[in-house]
Formats: sequence, structure tokens, C-alpha cells
Amino acid sequence: MKKQIIDKAYFLLIATVGRLEDGEEFFEGIDVRFKAGMKDFSLTANVSAGKTLCFIFAGESACLDINGFCDFIAGKMRDFDEMELVYRERGRAITLSCDNRDAKLRSTETAKGEVRKKAPSVFASSGDVPAPDVDSEGDLLGGSGAKLGNREYIIKAGPASKLLEVIGILGKNGKVRNDRIRKYNQIDHFVELIAPLLDSLCEGNKPVRIIDCACGKSYLSFVLNYYIKEVLGRKCYFTGLDYNPVVIEASKRMAEELGYKNMTFVQTDIGVYEPEEKFDLLLTLHACDTATDLALNFAIRQNIPHIVCVPCCHREMNSNYSLPGFEPVMKYGILKARIADCLTDALRAEYLEAVGYDVSIVEYISPLDTPKNLMMRAVKKRGVSEEGLRKFAAMEKSLGTKLSIGNR
Repeated sequence: MKKQIIDKAYFLLIATVGRLEDGEEFFEGIDVRFKAGMKDFSLTANVSAGKTLCFIFAGESACLDINGFCDFIAGKMRDFDEMELVYRERGRAITLSCDNRDAKLRSTETAKGEVRKKAPSVFASSGDVPAPDVDSEGDLLGGSGAKLGNREYIIKAGPASKLLEVIGILGKNGKVRNDRIRKYNQIDHFVELIAPLLDSLCEGNKPVRIIDCACGKSYLSFVLNYYIKEVLGRKCYFTGLDYNPVVIEASKRMAEELGYKNMTFVQTDIGVYEPEEKFDLLLTLHACDTATDLALNFAIRQNIPHIVCVPCCHREMNSNYSLPGFEPVMKYGILKARIADCLTDALRAEYLEAVGYDVSIVEYISPLDTPKNLMMRAVKKRGVSEEGLRKFAAMEKSLGTKLSIGNR
């Protein structure tokens, strides 16, 4: 198969098979068929532990991660004239068809794991839905209806091109950069996860006020600002806080370049910041050291009704906790650190519950991207529970630790 077709197909492979990262519970299998003259080979890949794809091809078995599987398929395409891959998930089959003329994607609804309407095969091709335009280096071309694989983006590369260029997703040529495809997916998926909350906050004519604690370069705030202003057509105001003056200045420059006059950035310590206005939503993502806890304390102190937190830095517990009776386990540093991660976030959630929030925790991106991949969402529902605070304190005591959350 031609190199140009293989390059395009590889881009589409990553987008298609990459669905497994965030949708393992929906995954049913992958069927692949290669053909060249009288040669006809096929394989079926099923998921194993850790999102590993296992299969047998030409009498040899293999288990590969997502990128390794895509590399394997692209490598085999060089030896064949045609390839068809069907990614099967609950309710849908996504087919990537390739020959020496083109590489194309199509999606078909399924019922009970069966294709309802058989899609035309590359081996008797007609009526394919064209895949996204891709240049010779594999970049996704911009456009108001651009899709990557089967994903319909909320933040579309055409209308949001200026925003995506400023935050580094698009290159100067208006195309999604190869090294930023995964980041683009993460950002858009983040918006997708909290869109119902934003939609509800935007009901009525009251402007939405959002504060981003430990904002860094504020990429997600810029994206959410675009979503609320341009997609929902509602008024909003953003305040970004960070102790680092360099990232605050960078955020100010980007806001000026985008013409976002409704965004304010302040270089400050979250623990001492006292705002003049009330906020509807607090964001904090990957805030380092004790900044996650300081941000949650700020939300509690200011009685902010909604919190979206992607917690980070669990070193505080890792350095000073113990699990009596589990000393043989705790001698392994990596296990001790991972247990500390889970216990820290569990205690954060419990403290928020004790002070009146309903809390949910979801995995918002793949652990292949970062192990700090949990999203904590909290909504203020009631007053403080003294019993809840006592239980929280008892858990801390049993672990021999004390976290910064709670300012106690």
C-alpha cells in the first residue's frame, strides 16, 4: 500500500483504536482483514488487563498496548493492497477501510453486538463516507464540521481556530498538530463532562462567575470561556489565581490576544486571597504541593456551590502515613505512593461530604496519559455535619496523617 495512504490510515487508526482508552466498558472487539492478490489474512483482537489488545496473526500470538497495536497494523499494511478494520463497541461499529486510493472511516449503528445494516467493504467498495481531510504529515485539517475519527467535537477546529491556535492545539497552518491530538481530545472531553453543569449554571440571565485556582496557563479556562460565550451565548467572568508570576503573565497575554476582556488573572497565594465577588464554580486542575487542598479550602470558605477538581500532589500523605498490619506491603515505595494517592482523594471527598457537598469521582482521561486522571465533582447541598467531621478526623488519626484540607 502507498506510504501516503498508510500515513493517513495511521492517523485514523490512533483516533479509532484510541477510543478504548476512555471507553473500555463499551468495547467488544476489533476485527482486521488484510488482502493482496490471493493472500487473505485476518485477526480478532480482544482487550486484556491494562487495555492491552491480544490477538493471533499468521499463527503467532501477541499482546500490545494501543500504540503498539496501531504500529503493528500500519506495519502490516505495507505488505498488502487492502485493509479493513472494524472497531466494535456497544451500539456502534466503526470501520476503517484502506486501499491504494484512499483511507476512509464510516460508522454503523449496531444492536446486540450485530451490525444492523451491513456497511460496504473495502473489498467491494462504494458509498464510503469520506474521512477527515489529513495532510501528508497526518495533520487534521480545520473546518467547521471537522471530526477526528467518529468524534464530533464540541470545540470545533473551524469556529474555534483562533482559540486553538493560541493555546497550541492548531499550528500556524490551521491544522491540528500531530503532537497535540491527544491533548485536543482531553480538552474537548473535559468540556463534554462538565457541559451539563455549565448548561444548568447558564439558565436565566445571571452571568456565570468561575474561579480557576492554581490556573497555570489557564488553557481550560480559555476553552470554557469560549464554550459559554460562543457556543451557549451566555455571559461569564473568569478569575485565574496562581502563585507563579510567569504563568499569570502568559495567561494575561493570551487573554489580550484573544480579546477576552472578561478574564482576570491574579498572582497570589490561594490561602490568603479574598475576592470581592461570589463565584458559581471553582476549578482546580493538577494543583501542585498542597494547592489542591488550599483550593478546596477556598471553595468551602467562600461557600462556592460547585467544584470541579482534578486532584494532584499526594506527597503530603505519602510522607507521613501508615497502615498498621500492612508493613510488608508498605515497604514497597511504589505501592505506598499509589495507596497514598487513593487515600488522599478519598479523604478529600469525605471532608467535602462532611461540610455539605455531594461528591462524585470519575476517571476523566486515560491513565496512559497521566496517573493523575481522576475528576472530583462536588455540589453544595446542605450544612456542616459535625458527625461527618468527627469521622474524618478519626480516619486521619487511624492513618497517622493530617492533610491540609480543612485548615485545622
